[in-house]
This record gives sequence, C-alpha cells and structure tokens, in this order.
Amino acid sequence: MPRLRSLFDPFIIALLCTVVLASLLPARGQWAGVAEGAADAGIVLLFFLHGAKLSREAIWQGARNWRVQIATLLVTFGVFPLLGLGFSALPLLSAPLAAGLLFLTLLPSTVQSSIAFTAIARGNVAAAVCAASFSNLVGIFLTPLLVALLMGATTGGISLASVEAIVLQLLLPFIIGHLLRPWIGGFVTRHKSILSLVDRGSILLVVYSAFGAAVVEGIWHRVSVDDLLLLTLICLLLLGLVLGLTAALGRVLNLPRGDAAVLLFCGSKKSLASGVPMAGVLFPAAQVGMVLLPVMLFHQLQLIACALIAGRMGRRALAAEGLEPGPHIRQ
Repeated sequence: MPRLRSLFDPFIIALLCTVVLASLLPARGQWAGVAEGAADAGIVLLFFLHGAKLSREAIWQGARNWRVQIATLLVTFGVFPLLGLGFSALPLLSAPLAAGLLFLTLLPSTVQSSIAFTAIARGNVAAAVCAASFSNLVGIFLTPLLVALLMGATTGGISLASVEAIVLQLLLPFIIGHLLRPWIGGFVTRHKSILSLVDRGSILLVVYSAFGAAVVEGIWHRVSVDDLLLLTLICLLLLGLVLGLTAALGRVLNLPRGDAAVLLFCGSKKSLASGVPMAGVLFPAAQVGMVLLPVMLFHQLQLIACALIAGRMGRRALAAEGLEPGPHIRQ
C-alpha cells in the first residue's frame, strides 16, 4: 500500500483547515477587501512561479512524443468536458454544484502528483513531465475559453473585465516568469521546497477568500450533507470512468507500458493548483466557494485512487523485471 502521505497529503489537511477557518471566521467588511487583494496577489505569484518552472526543453521534448501528448490533451479537454456536461445535467444536483462539477472537468491536469505517480508506477517520467506541463500551458488559454463556451449562462459570459483579469493575473505573470527563467531558473530549482510553500500558500489564500465570501452569502445553508454525499458519489463515478477510458485508450493506441502510465495518470487528473486561481478570476466572488467544492473533493479522491493504482503497477513492473520493490511501493 502506498505511503499514507500519498493518501493524506499535509497540504490537503491545510486546505481543509482553511475551509474551516473561513467558515468560522470569514473576512467581513474592509477585511474582505484586504483578503481579496491578498488572494489576487497570490494568483499573480502562483502563475509567475508556474512560468518560471516550465523549461523550454520540456516543451520541445513533449512535441516529439506526440501520440502521448495528443491523447492526454484529448482526454483532458475533450472527454472530460463531455462527461462533465452529462453529469452536470443530472437533476439531482443543485445549479451551483453542477456548475462547479462542470468547471472541474474543464481544468488542466496536475503536475507534481501526475509525475510522482508515473514514477511510482515505473512509467515514462520524462513524458509525464512534458504531458503535465503541456496540459497546464494549454489550460491557461483553453480553460477560460471552454468556460465561456460551456458555462456562459452560469458565469454571465466572459466580459471585458474577465478577459483583462485573465491576461493580467494569469497569462502575463506566466509569460514574465517563463521569460525570466534563464536568470531565475537556477534559484527556482535550488529552492523547490521554499517555493512550494509559497505556491501552496497562495492557493490557501485564494481558498480562504473564496470560502469566506461564500460563507457570508450562506453557502452552508445551501449545501446539505446529502448534497455532499451525492457529489462524492458523482465524483467517484467520474473518476472511475476516466481511469477506465484512459487505460483502454492506452491499449487501443498500443502504447508502451511507460507511455500508457503517463496517459493514465496525466489524463485522469485535474489540477487544484490551477483550478483555485482560475475560479477566482472567472466567477463572481460569492460563487467561487460553491464552484470549488467539487474541485477540492475530486482532488482528494484522485490522489487516493491513483496512489493505490500506481503502487500496484509499480509492484507488477518490478516483479516483471525480477526486482524487489522499494519501501515506497512495497507498503
């Protein structure tokens, strides 16, 4: 069994604590403006760091392994949204939660966990780095476009102010960070742990601001325990379907085992790190908390499921090679 850390990441615990804090002590009055300003600054910093982390080598390598890259992108931005349209149309879900579920399916893949699980499964790690990086790069442009096309009635469409926010808070910081990579890339590489704290701290700021605004608007009076249980079941069904489809697609394309692992783990994941700031830019402040509930729930479920699958795949691969599993996948 994979490490408990893979199942219950300290960041997830911090995320849940942030939701509890925002529920008990939401920012009100002038402090709400301060929290929103800090969250906006966190979004800018988050995408600046994303740009600084992405190497041009990863982009060029990804372009060569085109079968895996295209298959991953098609699942992430094609199959997932189609499933999202179907599940969000179910009459059992309230309109805000259905909107959050659809938004979840429009997000890019995760980066760190996709690569980590591919490594545990003894897959093609280099291809996973490329696929996850490509997904996030494309998602900066494609996710807002898909939100406008598929959720225009929910969000009121993408206004000029929304476009300006996307450019100034997401795209421009990302480009600046990437252009500065020749000068700051070494620093980013040497201080990954510190920058990871900054990265995750930015997400927690946005979550606190978003849920605080939602609490003030009465989110916990609109979401019942039954709603959460139903949402959990739908997220499990969605995750199970995508995991099955990516596994089947790898066999149909006759991908090598290592590349099939990339498609499985990169294609089935959705990024909380991208979803939180994008929701803050694309949706009204009072709506962001509801939109993020499915994203945070699905994120935890995908970590648990993929950790179990990656551990099993890693043990099988090592057994096929006649090697003894290491402690990180033997447990």
